[in-house]
Amino acid sequence: MADPGAAAEDGGLGYRVAAAEARAELREKGSRFLAVVAPAGDEAAAQAWVDRLRGEHPDATHHCYAWRVGGEPPRERAADAGEPSGTAGPPILAALRGRELHDVAAVVVRWFGGVKLGKGGLVRAYGGAARLALDALPVARRVPRYAVELSLGYEQLGPVMRLVHPPHVELAGERYGEGVVHLRLSVRADQRREVAAALADLGLSVDGLATDGPAAGDPDVPQAGSG
Repeated sequence: MADPGAAAEDGGLGYRVAAAEARAELREKGSRFLAVVAPAGDEAAAQAWVDRLRGEHPDATHHCYAWRVGGEPPRERAADAGEPSGTAGPPILAALRGRELHDVAAVVVRWFGGVKLGKGGLVRAYGGAARLALDALPVARRVPRYAVELSLGYEQLGPVMRLVHPPHVELAGERYGEGVVHLRLSVRADQRREVAAALADLGLSVDGLATDGPAAGDPDVPQAGSG
């Protein structure tokens, strides 16, 4: 079981991500809806997941989907895949938004049962199937980090090393040369301005560290419960 205090230790920093795959089924007036939710680190991975489900279930009537990938704000896409406009992809996307999830793709596969559900019925069925899968989804918290590459003299090594305090600031790599040291630091997003200021005081400048910009994710911290 995940540690309930894990998210609290980060003070809410970062964002919620899918930690594993989850599936659920819903039946409505003869139609079968299979919802599958899975991690997707980028749009290519999300599309690959959609293609995989199409390959797994070629006999299905529709393969509708939505995804949210990246940090704040996430990149989003929703597709009705042949259903009436707005009745499938958007309800699935709304379910993902409702759980505030990132780096996640959801596909709802439908086998038509012979009875039309109407637009309202489709919205409820696609959204409901997605929410059932999300109820079973393991969730983690991803904390953004910044990679810092430094080249410095040996006289600056001690002060820079005193900035290293895991897990907030970690030493990710080091290489020693003649008269110069190359360091790679991994800095958590909430520490970047403080670290940038400390490095500036030492005469070291790192472009982009003191401003908002793209960052890689910390190792994910499992959260108690599910999506």
